[in-house]
Amino acid sequence: MLAGAGSGAHDVDLLIRTSGEKRLSDFLLWEAAYAELCFLDTLWPDFGADELRAALADFHGRERRFGGPGGAPRLTAAE
Repeated sequence: MLAGAGSGAHDVDLLIRTSGEKRLSDFLLWEAAYAELCFLDTLWPDFGADELRAALADFHGRERRFGGPGGAPRLTAAE
């Protein structure tokens, strides 16, 4: 799903780029600011369930810092 402005959709958590390219080509630059990037040599027509499972397993093994020095951001109650 592509999120349009004002759609209420969340930002991208994982961006998978197929075909061996190591660039985003101006695709979802703002939405993917804190996304984890996965670059695969697999061409899009050949991308299937096995490649998706491998990308998700890699994603779940990463430490997401959201721009900070370490760990997930701490949430505090609003005053």
